[in-house]
Amino acid sequence: MHLADNALVLGHRNSEWCGHGPALEQDIAISNIALDLIGQARNFYQYAAELMNNAGNNTVTEDSLAYLRGTAEYKNCLLVEQPNGDWGKTIARQFLFSAYQHSLFALLAKTGDSQLAAITSKAVKEVAYHLQWSAEWVIRLGDGTKESHARMQAALNTLWPFLPELFEPVEYEEIVLTAEFMINITSLKEHVMHIITNTLYEATLALPADTYAAAGGKQGRHSNHLEAMLTDMQYLQRTYPGCNW
Repeated sequence: MHLADNALVLGHRNSEWCGHGPALEQDIAISNIALDLIGQARNFYQYAAELMNNAGNNTVTEDSLAYLRGTAEYKNCLLVEQPNGDWGKTIARQFLFSAYQHSLFALLAKTGDSQLAAITSKAVKEVAYHLQWSAEWVIRLGDGTKESHARMQAALNTLWPFLPELFEPVEYEEIVLTAEFMINITSLKEHVMHIITNTLYEATLALPADTYAAAGGKQGRHSNHLEAMLTDMQYLQRTYPGCNW
């Protein structure tokens, strides 16, 4: 559910750019990334629903998990729910999350859970593109004009406090430190920071200072940004229960 919520929330955030991108090519690119993420979310929700139904809850579907839960029931990290802001902030958010997500999925693709491994094996190829695309934009904006450099640096400074939460395991992440999974969230930090540091160096951007760490999203404690987003995203399903395309 945590993996699904991360992908759905960021996918919806990116979809808000559809028709509003800075250029047609990039409008299409960010929309395609949104579709990739929502596709990942569907796969995770479908698997979660299957596990729940096998455990005796026969009313769970991917739609009910995506559209009929309250804000506190979502377990996504705070980073992905942050508002789009300008193009630089959207790029910074995608880059930071993709660096983490790619490293995580590369490990999950090797887990003993065959279904989870199958989902992440496919997804990691998509995320490799997300990471490459967003890193190229970080460099392009950071090493571009004076204004683009300033905007990119400001975006990174704003989003930096949301990065530590990705590497601080909560209870359900600690459970997977077993022989079947062997996924240590904390151990990802060194590799992810290596990717981020090298990209920022090439972009002539400064590594933001560690000030405070925002956390709680993975445990259901969210900002008002997510509540507003869910009100919009869930409107149709809640207004017309059981509707389908």
